[in-house]
Amino acid sequence: MNIFHNLGFPRIGAQRELKWALEAYWAGRKSRDELEAVGRELRARHWAVQAEAGATYVPVGDFAWYDQILEWSALIGAVPPRFAQPSDGAVDLDTLFRMARGRAPSGAPAAACEMTKWFDTNYHYIVPELALGQTYRIAREDLFDQVREASALGYKAKPVIPGPLTWLWQGKGDAFAGGASDEGKLALLGALLPVYVEVLKRMAKLNVDWVQIDEPILTLDLPQAWKVAFGRVYEALSGTGVKLLLATYFGGLKNNLPLVGQLAVQGVHVDLVRAPGQLTQVVAALGDDKILSAGVVNGRNVWRTDLDQARATLLPVREQLGDRLWLAPSCSLLHVPVDLASEKELDTELLGWLSFATQKLDELRWLTDSLNGAPSAATKQALQAQRQALQARAKSARIHNPAVQQRLHESAKVSRTRAPFPQRIARQQKELKLPAYPTTTIGSFPQTTEIRSLRHGWRSGQLTDAAYEKAIREEIEHVVRFQEKIGLDVLVHGEPERNDMVEYFGELLAGFAFTQFGWVQSYGSRCVKPPLIFGDVSRPAPMTVAWSAYAQSLTDKPVKGMLTGPVTLLQWSFVRDDQPRELTCRQLALALRDEVNDLEAAGIGVIQIDEPAFREGLPLRRDDWPAYLDWAVDCFRLSTAGVGEQTQIHTHMCYSEFNDIMPAIAAMDADVITIETSRSNMELLDSFEDFKYPNDIGPGVYDIHSPNVPDIAWMVNLMKKAGARLPHERLWVNPDCGLKTRAWPETEAALVAMVQAARTLREAA
Repeated sequence: MNIFHNLGFPRIGAQRELKWALEAYWAGRKSRDELEAVGRELRARHWAVQAEAGATYVPVGDFAWYDQILEWSALIGAVPPRFAQPSDGAVDLDTLFRMARGRAPSGAPAAACEMTKWFDTNYHYIVPELALGQTYRIAREDLFDQVREASALGYKAKPVIPGPLTWLWQGKGDAFAGGASDEGKLALLGALLPVYVEVLKRMAKLNVDWVQIDEPILTLDLPQAWKVAFGRVYEALSGTGVKLLLATYFGGLKNNLPLVGQLAVQGVHVDLVRAPGQLTQVVAALGDDKILSAGVVNGRNVWRTDLDQARATLLPVREQLGDRLWLAPSCSLLHVPVDLASEKELDTELLGWLSFATQKLDELRWLTDSLNGAPSAATKQALQAQRQALQARAKSARIHNPAVQQRLHESAKVSRTRAPFPQRIARQQKELKLPAYPTTTIGSFPQTTEIRSLRHGWRSGQLTDAAYEKAIREEIEHVVRFQEKIGLDVLVHGEPERNDMVEYFGELLAGFAFTQFGWVQSYGSRCVKPPLIFGDVSRPAPMTVAWSAYAQSLTDKPVKGMLTGPVTLLQWSFVRDDQPRELTCRQLALALRDEVNDLEAAGIGVIQIDEPAFREGLPLRRDDWPAYLDWAVDCFRLSTAGVGEQTQIHTHMCYSEFNDIMPAIAAMDADVITIETSRSNMELLDSFEDFKYPNDIGPGVYDIHSPNVPDIAWMVNLMKKAGARLPHERLWVNPDCGLKTRAWPETEAALVAMVQAARTLREAA
């Protein structure tokens, strides 16, 4: 008999219970005991969902208070010294939170650890800080306690832990300036592996059969030294009394496949959604004893699986492997919403096309039942309903728009060329009259409870259109007057009308649909509700022009028009899977081009097109980079095509590594790029310096993901570091991201300090 299992389940809860509990704890409204009770309830609920669906093993360790990589760093005692954790003491929950966000209910505030994207997803992880001679120990008991919890409830626990090589690869340290491929990191294995061995032996004592050990770096281009390290690492981890399921995902193994086939593990999980073509080679490489976990249900998108096709693909494999074939999602279900059952407002047709985490477990049960040869009547009925839904989607008239298709065809003739940057920036400076080190923000201002209540009242019909517009205008004026008062140079309208930087635009574009409860975790307590791009995209009417024009009418200072870029709209949505992503992105670019041109016509002289997901969309294998970068850059330039040289185009990117894609960043040809550099201590500017980036740049000096207010001298020092790398006349001063998640008191204090830092820099120039 074949079985199915799961690699991980969304931890936030169907109603975002974890988010609310975390924020209440951080604000002092919940005790630690109350917070931990919420965690236990969520874990028990999610294990029950998986077990009731028929999963043989339930994952344990996929739950995290902030991020699973941070949890592991805490478990092995990899806590930076600034967090003042006793070297022989347990790492408590507040230390974990201080590492993540710089502050917790107890303990002294400290600079938070760096945060960046987990491979090519919109999930953020807390970067492990590595140091020469670092020692490790079991310093946190949560994972073992959770295994006991699951066992006490009658479930077969399958602990999920990051593999040692992936943990090291994803880490950073001053001594390892060579980046992820720096072989010096491998010297830390001598201290790290004994702790892994101890963890696995303790799992054996807890009667654990299988441990899932995640090594997604096996889908990357690995240096030879790292490939060699895999053999000795997994030889060291063998013989601990548990069986190891090596989990790879987000891509294919390609040239790493021979290596994986030789590792001392008892099972291998592969992603057959991202890389279906690897199946035959993987089966051949497994040998006669290893389990194959086949990731056939998409863990990163929300469309129903073609189970007939999956069954046809797996039947020959089942003939070869027998019960050594397990079924699973392609990756952890962390990246999709919890349960479709909560959705009451989606129309029946669209609802029938979708599958969230809970429904994906059902798909795995039906597929497993079908493969095992005697599907129940209920499974047969479910499979038929699945076929009908897929057929209805393929034939639906809602998907294709001939006018959009025609415009897409004609877009090849649109010129993407603007005047050279030196010519443009001279014209823009004449128009804008900005001082040295001009100051601005990234766009959003605090989204207060009052603003959210206002939007809720309007959407529910309790507030008229006129009353809503009046209230939003009042908030815009408040934000504009505040920025004028403190002396910012380029203002924003604050975005009080926007629920989310992607959702807002999706609601105004054709081809999008929205859920009520389709939340997924981005980081910590931050959740997003990605739109569904189900059909051809177009812009029926202007989306931001009225609000931006009103803000500009209030002041003589320039006000930025604020748009989300085509690649980010693509990356942060659940995208249709019936055409190449490139085509959908080009449709988005054409819709944004209409908005850009309308903003310019309305007198908006500075337009920011945010692309924080540009680096995120980069394929994991270098061979696939050129094609992606070509169309991603072209989509950005298509969205700005037609604006005059006097219009200043900004873009924003955050929490990304740029060193490998600097030619593409430069090819976007934005007049000003703003990036995150506060947590990374200006490290990211090395790429811009080495490349001799020619346009203006705003290295963020205010870490908006921490409630800490930055010190003036600290920001001045950061900008001096920037000035040592890049010409000061090309530098802007700004936060590293939008201020939506911050409270007004800390925002006011931080921005006042930031403006003063810019003035100090001007005086010293």
